[in-house]
Amino acid sequence: MTTSARTRRKPGRHPALIELEKLVLAALEDLKAVNIKVLDVRGLTDVADTMIVASGNSDRHVRSIAERVIERAKAEGRRPMGTEGSQDGEWVLVDLQDVLVHVMLPRVREFYALEQLWEAPAAARAARVPAKPRAVRPRSTAGAKRRKPRA
Repeated sequence: MTTSARTRRKPGRHPALIELEKLVLAALEDLKAVNIKVLDVRGLTDVADTMIVASGNSDRHVRSIAERVIERAKAEGRRPMGTEGSQDGEWVLVDLQDVLVHVMLPRVREFYALEQLWEAPAAARAARVPAKPRAVRPRSTAGAKRRKPRA
């Protein structure tokens, strides 16, 4: 019996996911979030399909951006599963089920480097080339030196 390694395939993006991403991006741009990055994490995790990372200029700005994302999502009938970090305002996570929104201060974003964390596995998989099996030569005992046993 042979088994094959199964890789996760990225299914086509669902129209509802695309609309949710547009909704989040509009909310981020509305409050002038900076350095917005959309990461497609389908095939890397089952937690979400998309992660959107953005920065705010101050802790108050970060909280306001996250609140705007929540307001817009609720207005469209998409209730967030939860939010984290609203009190501190350095990093606020908004969980919209299929889309995770991370709003951070620039220094926090630089420290945690989420983009590199989630882009690195995708880049490594894309660059990976199947290795050719090496031919194994049988060992020859002719001409081999005998080792002395250790005392």
